Amino acid sequence: MTIDLATFVEPLTSTILDAGKKVMDVYGTDFDVYGKDDNSPVTEADRQGEIVITKALEQLAPDIPIVGEEAKSEGMCPDISQGTFWLVDPLDGTKEFIKKGNDFTVNIGLIIDNQPVLGFVLAPALNKLYWGIVGTGAWMADAENGAINNIQPIQTRKVSTESLVIVASKSHRSLELETWLSNYPMAEHTSIGSSLKFCLIATGEADLYPRLGPTCEWDTAAAHAVLLAAGGSVDAPDGKPLQYGKDPNTFLNPYFICKGDPATNTPSL
Repeated sequence: MTIDLATFVEPLTSTILDAGKKVMDVYGTDFDVYGKDDNSPVTEADRQGEIVITKALEQLAPDIPIVGEEAKSEGMCPDISQGTFWLVDPLDGTKEFIKKGNDFTVNIGLIIDNQPVLGFVLAPALNKLYWGIVGTGAWMADAENGAINNIQPIQTRKVSTESLVIVASKSHRSLELETWLSNYPMAEHTSIGSSLKFCLIATGEADLYPRLGPTCEWDTAAAHAVLLAAGGSVDAPDGKPLQYGKDPNTFLNPYFICKGDPATNTPSL
C-alpha cells in the first residue's frame, strides 16, 4: 500500500482537534469513572474521543484497519496482518484526567511494516499539538478554539552529561526504575503523565525516558512517530527499535527507552 502521508496532515489535524474538544467537554463536568476488565479507569471522554477519531479515519482511509483502545477493551479488533493499521488512544493519562490534571493526551498513530510512520499527539488542556512524519520532520503548534497557530519545527538535541534531563512516569514508579535512575545521580529528573514524555524529548527539553512498566501499543505509537520524526529513537531491551503489531491479542509493549540522541549509551533495562 502506497500512501502519501503528507495528505493526511490536514484532515488528521482537524480530527484530533475535534476529539480534543469532546475530551475537554467531559473534563468540565462531574463525569463518572468506570473500570475495564484490566481494572484500568475509563471515562466518557475516552469513549467519545474514540468515536470521533474512528469515524474520521474510516472516511479518510477506509482500507486501513483501526485499533482503538476502547474498542479493543470491548473485544473488537480488526485483522492487522497486512502490516498497515492505525493505533488510537483517545485519552492517554486517564488517571491525570480524573484528577483534573493537565498532562493527558489524545493520540493517533499510523503503523506501516511494524514501525510508526505518522503520529499526532494533542494535549488539549495545555493547548498543544505535536505531529511528525518519519523521514520528513516534526512540528508543534498552539491548539485552541479548534484551530492551530504558531507552528514550529521541533528537533531533539545532542546529549550532554552536564545537563542531562531524564523524564519518567508520574504514576508508574518502581524499584526497577529507581535503580536505573541511580546510574545518573547528577541528572535532572522530571515527571509527567501520558505520551507527553516522548514529546518533551522530541522538542529537546529532555534527553531520556526509560519505561520500566506496562504500556500498550496505542499508548506509544503516535508519540513514538513524533520522536522518530524529530530525530530520536525508541529501543526495546534488546537494543532494537520498538516494533508494533507484536501480539494482536494484547498489544503489550516490552520495557523500552526513548533517546533524543540515538547514539547515547545507556544501562540495560
